[in-house]
Amino acid sequence: MSSVDELLPDVTSLGNALRGVGYLTDPGLATALFCAARLPQPVLLEGEAGVGKTEAAKAMAEALDTPLIRLQCYEGIDAGEALYEWNYTRQLLAIRLAEARGDHLDDDDMFTDAYLVERPVLAALRHPGPRPAVLLIDEIDRADDEFEAFLLEVLAEHAVTIPELGTQVATHPPIAILTSNRTRDLHDALKRRCLYHWIDYPSTARATEIIRTRVPEAQQSLAAHVADAVARIRTLDVQKPPGIAEAIGWVDALRLLGFEVLDEDAAALTIGSVLKYREDTAVVTERSLSWLVGADA
Repeated sequence: MSSVDELLPDVTSLGNALRGVGYLTDPGLATALFCAARLPQPVLLEGEAGVGKTEAAKAMAEALDTPLIRLQCYEGIDAGEALYEWNYTRQLLAIRLAEARGDHLDDDDMFTDAYLVERPVLAALRHPGPRPAVLLIDEIDRADDEFEAFLLEVLAEHAVTIPELGTQVATHPPIAILTSNRTRDLHDALKRRCLYHWIDYPSTARATEIIRTRVPEAQQSLAAHVADAVARIRTLDVQKPPGIAEAIGWVDALRLLGFEVLDEDAAALTIGSVLKYREDTAVVTERSLSWLVGADA
C-alpha cells in the first residue's frame, strides 16, 4: 500500500484526491491539509457552522483510505473520555471465573489490552497503519481549558502514558484535524502548535459547484437558485446563517418533493430545511419569499 508521501506528493494531488471523493477545496485549505498530512502537524479549521470543516476530515480519511476516528467535544469532557477506560464488568467476570476454578489473578493479569477500552485519541495513536488515521477533534471550542491543555500535550508528543501499561507511542502519528465554531477563543498555546485555516462561506458559483458535486442528480439551475437563496438569507439578521450543509439539505428536500425549480411555493414548503429557528423564518418571510427566490429582482 502506498504511503501518504507517495499518495500526496504535492498540494495539487491532495486537491484532486479530495475532489475524487466529492469534496471541493480551495488552494488555501488544500495547502493546510497537505501540511497536516505530510509534516505531520495538527491543523485547526475554524469557520461558521455548516461550511465544511467536519466534512474536510471525513474527505481526508476517504481520500487516503484510512480510518476516520472522531472525538466529539462537549462541555465537561475529560481526558478519560478521550483516552481509555477499563472494562470493569469484564474484569469482574474474569475474577469470578478464576475464583470458581481456584486460580489467582493479580494486577498484571487484570490490566492488559484484553480489558482496555480505547477511546478516540488513544485509538488514533495506536492505529497500526500502514497509513496514519485521521483524528477529528470536533468542536474543540466546546471543551474547557483543562482539556485543551491535555490535548496540547498529547498532540505534541504523539504519546500517552497508561500507568498499568506504560507509555504508548504512536508508530504512525495521526493526521489531527481540529474544528472550532469560535463559540469561545482557544488558548494561544494550542493555536501555536497548530496550522490554521479559516473556512469562509463559498461564493455562489462555488456553492453551486459543491451542491452539484454532492447532489449530482440535481439540475444545475436548481443548485444555482438554492445557492443564491442561501446567500440572500445570510445578508439578513438571522440567528443561524445557513452554510453549504444546509444548502445541500435544501436541494435534497426539494428533489424528494419533486420540485425542479425554487419558487415561492417550494420555498414555503421546504424553508425548514435551511432555517432552524422560528425567528429566522419570520425574518425571511417578512422580507418576502419572492425576494428570497429572486422573483422580484
